[in-house]
Amino acid sequence: MRIFKRYIPKLIAKHVSRLFSGRVYIAGRGGFEFNEGMLLVPVKPEHRHYRTVKEINQEIRRMRALEY
Repeated sequence: MRIFKRYIPKLIAKHVSRLFSGRVYIAGRGGFEFNEGMLLVPVKPEHRHYRTVKEINQEIRRMRALEY
């Protein structure tokens, strides 16, 4: 489990895409799991969880598109 003290989507996206599966905790946002290189919505989500997952997954997709 990696703990991020600040919400920096690009840094979190890089971590998630490299490790492929696991857990992260983002201060002020909560805990998240990721699988197959994408962040997953928590079991009991709030609106901020959906926004966070969307932002980070968009960043992951953008990074993957730049690789090709």
